[in-house]
Amino acid sequence: MHFVKQGIVLAALAVTLPAASPAASAADVLTAAVFGSTGSSSYSSNARSRSLGTSTNPTPASTGMAVNPANMPAGTVMGPNGTVMPVAGTPLVIPTDTNNVTVAPPAWAQGAYSNSTSIALKPFASKLFEGRFASTFSDAASGDYVLAPGDRVVVRIWGARSYDDVLIVDQQGNLFIPEVGPVHVGGIKNSSLLSTVRSAISRVYTDNVQAYVSLQSAQPVAVYVTGFVNHPGRYAGGSLDSVLSFLDRAGGIDPERGSYRRIEILRNKKVIADLDLYQFALAGNVNTLRLKDGDVILVKEKGISVSAYGLLREEAVYELAQGDSTKDKNASKGSRLIELSSPLKNVSHVSVSGTRNKAPFNRYFSLDEFKNFTLADGDIVEFVADMPGQTIMATVTGAITGASRYPIHKTVKLRDLLRRIEVEPELAATDSIYLRRKSVARDQKAVIQDSLRRLEQTALTATSSTPEEAQLRVDEARLIQDFVKRAGQLEPDGVIVVSRGMEVSDIWLEDGDEIVIPQKSNVVQITGEVVMPKAVAFEEGMTLDDYLAAAGGVSDRADEKHILVAKQNGEVGLAEHLGVNAGDRILVLPKVDTKSLLLAKDLMTIVYQIAVATKVAIDL
Repeated sequence: MHFVKQGIVLAALAVTLPAASPAASAADVLTAAVFGSTGSSSYSSNARSRSLGTSTNPTPASTGMAVNPANMPAGTVMGPNGTVMPVAGTPLVIPTDTNNVTVAPPAWAQGAYSNSTSIALKPFASKLFEGRFASTFSDAASGDYVLAPGDRVVVRIWGARSYDDVLIVDQQGNLFIPEVGPVHVGGIKNSSLLSTVRSAISRVYTDNVQAYVSLQSAQPVAVYVTGFVNHPGRYAGGSLDSVLSFLDRAGGIDPERGSYRRIEILRNKKVIADLDLYQFALAGNVNTLRLKDGDVILVKEKGISVSAYGLLREEAVYELAQGDSTKDKNASKGSRLIELSSPLKNVSHVSVSGTRNKAPFNRYFSLDEFKNFTLADGDIVEFVADMPGQTIMATVTGAITGASRYPIHKTVKLRDLLRRIEVEPELAATDSIYLRRKSVARDQKAVIQDSLRRLEQTALTATSSTPEEAQLRVDEARLIQDFVKRAGQLEPDGVIVVSRGMEVSDIWLEDGDEIVIPQKSNVVQITGEVVMPKAVAFEEGMTLDDYLAAAGGVSDRADEKHILVAKQNGEVGLAEHLGVNAGDRILVLPKVDTKSLLLAKDLMTIVYQIAVATKVAIDL
């Protein structure tokens, strides 16, 4: 089958960008996978989900290495300046001989972006356990301290009577001083201890006796620290030691599972107090609960938590709910996160990404809209100052595992965004990435509409020399008008071909762009003018005729000279030029059946335009 060019214009409909510059090296083209040479990272072959990355492999020109034509990998040809270029539609073959070609891992295995900003964030209030205050001295001599059984008190008497000893407050709250008897000190403040004991002594020794009394140490206690802490166990300390001190002795709260807001103190298996460390971290509110021997500090499992970064006072993982979140309808609202994270005054918008119903989720809000938005556990929230006209929105579809919508600065290029996209390496066809652009779709639509208008005008104004020919022109005009109506309802897909031969062109993005990362496919679809349109499993060695035969052969209305192939990367061209590979769609166009040579040329042009722009074969 040979294609005879008949003035058909396709350039305005299929926007194709060059895959690589003429000077691209073998390393750049064959092994940079998607991005060429802009960055690098280590390779992990067992990675399940990776972000698209980059490679910085040296080119032969920079290393002095030359590519031997005899050793060129399969599916490649010698390009300009001795470079190795892939044949269109040929799968990537990583050579085993690396003497002449530098090998890099596939794109999905390079770099590990994977929301690295949020992964590095620490839980809010976790810094409380970085000061090692557990080893600091507790001021047991504080005037507000209330004495209790077990406290140790220094008692010294001199003058007419001498006495010096350390006494322990008994279970009744008494100090027993020889010759004086029991002195009740339990429940009194440390500031009143001296006067209370002196008063008791003066009642026995009325003359020439002086007394000195001082609290030596508080009652030692052993407290159990358990739940979601790093080192649960039984820890000794003083009764004046705070709950924070004992948590610090236990290695702090487990940052992955433990709650900083749901801490219970149990005594005799009953909850006697709740502790919210956010209250201390944000407002300085301190729990002055005095612990007793055998008390239990229980750290509960953390509640709904989100990662917040960007223009904030502190970037961190914030736990939204304290206690039972069902009792507080606003516990998971954006307003609650705003209260905790304190965004800067210039923040105007918020980007939220996460998972909803087991599917990637991404939204972009104004700050006021975000206040009423309900957050979910694991959400990643970015606070930004969105300058008017500086931020655009891009969408990602296909074999991805992460977010599907990205608010980005208008200066961001395609490769920059691709580094942030998480893909499923076993499923994603990273060599066939393409773009859908609204402006291109509008241009394609305009070209087609203009061609249809001219076609209709030509059909309606055609002249005839005989009545029979005039009737033929009328019938043909009706068919043309019906064709124009049907064709005018088709919507172009606005595809921009950005990847050829494993290289992605680094182009500026526009608002509303859709980046498509197709899923790998092992089938070939046959559509258009065939007896039985169907999908057939791809097999090496099968020819175009084999696939057509599998679909029952071409119909009587088929144009066997003009059979197109739509590649996974969005490229459309003649099958004899592009070949057939896994994931392709074979499009058999119809014959142009008209008696007018002029109409035939116009119709063929439009049929091709529509096929390229919409991947649909339409007939009269």
